[in-house]
Amino acid sequence: MGKCTGISFVDSTPIRVCRNQRIHIHRTFKGIAQRGKCSMGWFFGFKLHLICNEKGELLNFMITPGDIDDREPLKYNAFVEFIYGKLVGDKGYIGKELFLRLFVNGIQLITKLKNNMKGALMSVSDKPLLRKRAIIETANDELKNIAQIEHSRHRCFDNFIVNILGAIAAYCMFPKKPCINVQRTLDTQLTLF
Repeated sequence: MGKCTGISFVDSTPIRVCRNQRIHIHRTFKGIAQRGKCSMGWFFGFKLHLICNEKGELLNFMITPGDIDDREPLKYNAFVEFIYGKLVGDKGYIGKELFLRLFVNGIQLITKLKNNMKGALMSVSDKPLLRKRAIIETANDELKNIAQIEHSRHRCFDNFIVNILGAIAAYCMFPKKPCINVQRTLDTQLTLF
């Protein structure tokens, strides 16, 4: 695992355990996996919540059933224990209570606004970070496509957990990870290249 540098990205990705047509006959994860909804539609399985830094190194991860809200893991102190500075997420992490809870712990949550929300002032250095949020999406993609974290051949829960831990360990050992170049200037503003 990497170390927090003051800029972190958070996201969740669904881990499907079977096709939607087979939910009612699926027995391996009965009572453990749940139906959930993501931007790609409904699924049956789990969610993998990841936090990474701007170097693409994973800082922490959590596995939850598919019906858990994206904001829930950020409420646990163990998940954000070593995180400080700016935490960039998507619109699924918007919440006033969550923002205040993280802010008290020294974490500034940065998200885009929904269409029906009032505009808010944002620092000039925070806008490029929102555009660079694709780093966590790339990490999710590499976990799914290169490390094969998602497949429907699990025959027991232990096999599922071992596969996920093995894939995360393999990702941590990748020689080349997605990263962004961040330079800190003397006036503590960020510059992205």
